[in-house]
Amino acid sequence: MDNRQAIGSWLSGPRAAMEEAGADFGYRGQQLGLPEEGPGSIARPGRRIGALAVDWGLCVLIAYGLITDGYTPATPNWALLVFFVLSVLTVGTVGVTPGKRLFGIRVVALDTGRTAPLRALARTILLCLAIPPLIWDRDGRGLHDRLAKTVETRI
Repeated sequence: MDNRQAIGSWLSGPRAAMEEAGADFGYRGQQLGLPEEGPGSIARPGRRIGALAVDWGLCVLIAYGLITDGYTPATPNWALLVFFVLSVLTVGTVGVTPGKRLFGIRVVALDTGRTAPLRALARTILLCLAIPPLIWDRDGRGLHDRLAKTVETRI
């Protein structure tokens, strides 16, 4: 075996090695019955991170300008509270936050297609803990989405 091939397989991870061996994992969202591309398919990580950055920036601006009247050590805590309220209210009612709408993403429940307020509350609590969104399954859903039985899809 060539050393470059051994290093390449190590860098590409176990999924690539399994696919080389003949395993078929399918596409993201196939197990959930979602299309591979276009509207209704699973939103890619770049879109989701961009939407989160827009939402967080908006919440920091609200906390900075309206609540703390300038930057104080408490501004990030207020921004997190504003983010929590914004997320619960907007995802629980219309399924999108301003950032998600900007990036063309919607949060939907797997069973009903609409995110109920209690489901949005559970999802947002886990999202604010910051660790569950970093643990992904093979479909690209974070632990917060798996536990709330939701998925972020493209509009």
